[in-house]
Amino acid sequence: MAYLAERAFELITSAHDRGRLAHAFLISGAHGSGKEMLAARMIQMVSGKASSGGFDLFGEPVVVETPLLDELESGWIRIIRPRMKSRRIGVDEIRDLEQTLHLAAPGGACKVGVITEVDRMNDQAANAFLKTLEEPPKNTLLLLLTANPQRLLPTILSRCVRLPLLGGRALLEEGGAELVRALNAAASRGFGTPMAALHLKTAFSSFLAELRSEADSAAKAAEKEEVAAYRDSTDGKWLKEREDFHKAAAEAEYLDGRNRLFDVLMAWMADLLRMKVNGGGLDFPESAPALRSIAEAESEGRLLKRMEALDSLRRTLETNAFEPLAIEVGFLKAFG
Repeated sequence: MAYLAERAFELITSAHDRGRLAHAFLISGAHGSGKEMLAARMIQMVSGKASSGGFDLFGEPVVVETPLLDELESGWIRIIRPRMKSRRIGVDEIRDLEQTLHLAAPGGACKVGVITEVDRMNDQAANAFLKTLEEPPKNTLLLLLTANPQRLLPTILSRCVRLPLLGGRALLEEGGAELVRALNAAASRGFGTPMAALHLKTAFSSFLAELRSEADSAAKAAEKEEVAAYRDSTDGKWLKEREDFHKAAAEAEYLDGRNRLFDVLMAWMADLLRMKVNGGGLDFPESAPALRSIAEAESEGRLLKRMEALDSLRRTLETNAFEPLAIEVGFLKAFG
């Protein structure tokens, strides 16, 4: 069950007041769902800083503002983010966190470790952190934040209380807004002809190419860091295995991103159908003026067939089909 961030905090506060607060939470949700703010409020809670500061001279409640997550970092509150060139979290950062958590805080204060984008831990970091989850130090709270919980080890997932959050604007994040603008621009040049379909295909393919480049670059950077760190202490076979691992990781990163972009594409097409039937709840309401003429010109049945063609293309890409050809054919069917 997913929660709004406010409701999640209410449940956490109740558990804390009853002395039943878990030692590790996995807070997941789209960007904008409130993951970091929830983590900041939890830190304030276990630190004894209530959300209300009592009452002023006029009897009005004094509200204590929740600072940004990074502003709460101190000796006993550690915030870990991907900072390596490859945007990964390495084992050295996890070991440094563990060292802090195993120290005795003055007055029995709660020690907090927050790992944002926890799905970006490399293998060594994930395995090292698993030991901390299995045997957490006393008076410790671990908060794991991610938009992609499916990328985490099952053994990590099983040792955390999971708090999936509702809300956020996932479709417009990580290039989604730029893709929508590109699709709007391509559609403005025409819709429903082979040439228009190829314009839309070109716009979509350019985003896929950029996604592929970013995934490959990140994987190569991660591999380079490992080679530099372990070249003199391991054999060539292990390094070759790591090379294969990073290639596979890049492919997984690309496929995950491609699925996300297809979500945007499908939502964009669904908005056309919603506009046709005067339905509400548009995913991209700011695109309505640019797409209204298309929605008016297309029949409801034709838009449904276009969506079916897109769904068929997505299923085709999950096979071993040659991607460029499949996309070209699929776009001609969906937009031609």
